[in-house]
Amino acid sequence: MQNFTTYLSQNPDFFVGVIVLFGLMFGSFFNVVIYRLPIMMQLDWLQNAREFLQELFDRELPGELQQHPDKLPKPPFNLVKPDSTCPACGHKIRWHENIPLVSYALLKGKCSACKTRISPRYPIIELVTGLLSGFVAWKLGFGWETAAALVFTWSLICLTVIDFDHKLLPDQITLPLMWLGLLVNMQGMFVSLNDAIIGAAAGYLSLWSIYWIFKLLTGKEGMGYGDFKLLAALCAWMGWQALPLIVLLSSLVGSVIGVGLIIMKGRDKNIPIPFGPYLAIAGWIAFFWGDAIIRYYQHNFT
Repeated sequence: MQNFTTYLSQNPDFFVGVIVLFGLMFGSFFNVVIYRLPIMMQLDWLQNAREFLQELFDRELPGELQQHPDKLPKPPFNLVKPDSTCPACGHKIRWHENIPLVSYALLKGKCSACKTRISPRYPIIELVTGLLSGFVAWKLGFGWETAAALVFTWSLICLTVIDFDHKLLPDQITLPLMWLGLLVNMQGMFVSLNDAIIGAAAGYLSLWSIYWIFKLLTGKEGMGYGDFKLLAALCAWMGWQALPLIVLLSSLVGSVIGVGLIIMKGRDKNIPIPFGPYLAIAGWIAFFWGDAIIRYYQHNFT
């Protein structure tokens, strides 16, 4: 094992290739996380509602489940069980049908049993995870910084897609990401511990303040508490100095993507778009290019 790690540290191209493969495999698992974690949370909420509001729950199930209670997944339902199946025919997906990218290509994007079209989003997430993982390894090289940055990157990928789908940023990801940011900076891996702690507090309180000001003025909620926690997590990794850049970049990213969705897909501009993906993208950009962006701005505009 020691010889293998030594070989990885001395051969950066091979190291990047290994990380890309790991990224592809984790990307396949992240498809499971992205699909199942929101459902697991909904099941937990329903269970809590059943315990405290048993009579009301029995009388009136929420939303679609009122008409289709059979759609509730049967326990156990977690990230491991039940085994992955085709949503159309229930065909159990075998291991050789779940090889990242390869299986999708060999199956021509269709279920092997019923030939129903498989969403291309699954291989896209696998590919994006693999490419971003390879970039992290190339950028940071062999070391603990790369391991930490991979966890940071993978968490943001999951949060981005979950929030885009469900307008939900699970505490199961945002809070561990924040605490991990503080832990990795105990010895100043990316920023000093003081900067990380102040960053986490400033990140949370900045959006929390905006939320309450907006709510008091309009009576509406402009964002969710998950956004506060995500910004706190990002600043725990990068320090309070990154806060203005992340906010500005998220606004820019949001403007570009929002306008693109309106133009390309005819999306109603009055339909709210989750802010989490923009924060995640901006945070990832700031993590790797924040200093370069700030230097460019200071050199050309000050």
